[in-house]
Amino acid sequence: MPAPAQRPVPAQPPVSRRSVLHPVQRAVRRYFGFSRRETSGLVVLVLLMVVALGLPSLLRPALPTYEPRADAQKLNAWAAELAARRTTRPQFNSRYPRRAYAARTRVPQVALAPFNPNTFTALDWQARGLPAWLAERLVKYRSAAGGFRAKEQLRKAYGLSDTTYARLAPYIQLPDQLPPREAREYARNSSGPSQFANRKPFEAVTSRFKSKPTKLAAFDVNTADTTQLMQIRGIGRGYARRVVEYRQRLGGFLREDQLTEIYALRDAPDLVDSLRKYTFVAAGFSPALVDVNTASFEVLQAHPYVGKRLARVLVAFRQQHGPFRQPADLRQVRILDEATLEKLQPYLVLR
Repeated sequence: MPAPAQRPVPAQPPVSRRSVLHPVQRAVRRYFGFSRRETSGLVVLVLLMVVALGLPSLLRPALPTYEPRADAQKLNAWAAELAARRTTRPQFNSRYPRRAYAARTRVPQVALAPFNPNTFTALDWQARGLPAWLAERLVKYRSAAGGFRAKEQLRKAYGLSDTTYARLAPYIQLPDQLPPREAREYARNSSGPSQFANRKPFEAVTSRFKSKPTKLAAFDVNTADTTQLMQIRGIGRGYARRVVEYRQRLGGFLREDQLTEIYALRDAPDLVDSLRKYTFVAAGFSPALVDVNTASFEVLQAHPYVGKRLARVLVAFRQQHGPFRQPADLRQVRILDEATLEKLQPYLVLR
């Protein structure tokens, strides 16, 4: 009888060698729900971070130890050398000698008791706790006022604090307030002659300034001087001088509206109206002319319609392009606008 066949023994799985970090990986995987690959990556990353943090301290070279004795010796030597070179500062006599003040004697203090401030000296005030300067001030104040008559006079003394006054006030033998002043009565002597009987009647005081005329005849503005202009109401010496100066710079007024160009009269239309009312421009008046081709820079810039900028350009233009032949040539100057040219033409001449 054949022997029964033996069953094959199942192969046992090989025993795996678990690493030391296996418990850690298992705990992390359970807590965070990571897979094995994610857990292994996390562990490797943590190990790399630990190595990165500890590696610099391991690779750092040893620092040399500092010995301060050598530096201290050098500093001491330098200090001794500077002290040897140092010279004493010479003493200079001051131009203003110091004042010698007498030493103040210390005044013994006394207990407070009722007192009359009109009989106190400076030492008595010091014995009550006041400084010497304040005691002397109170004595001078009493002499100037003719004596204290109430406590409020002391309270108003300069330098006496409210605390010091409150400490001394209960012991001052004076009333708190000054008595009210009595109304003065003046006797009237109705029977005898008045003391003002010989007084002269009121005489009008004559002013040193002459009054301006109420009726003034119109005059030529180009020939009037400051005295004639000052006869107009509102025109004083300053305004009259400015009108004459502007007229001389301009070469004469051709129209009455040119008075508004004066800088001092721009904000005074009432004065301009007064000037127009009492002045006029004579017919056929010819102003002073300025030759653009021969006039210097100083002459041109003094004209109100030219100024420094335009005068500089006119002089440079005629030096580069020759003299101006006709007034239309002035239009070639770019900074000279048409309005200025129209106002300037009656005052220009080309020779």
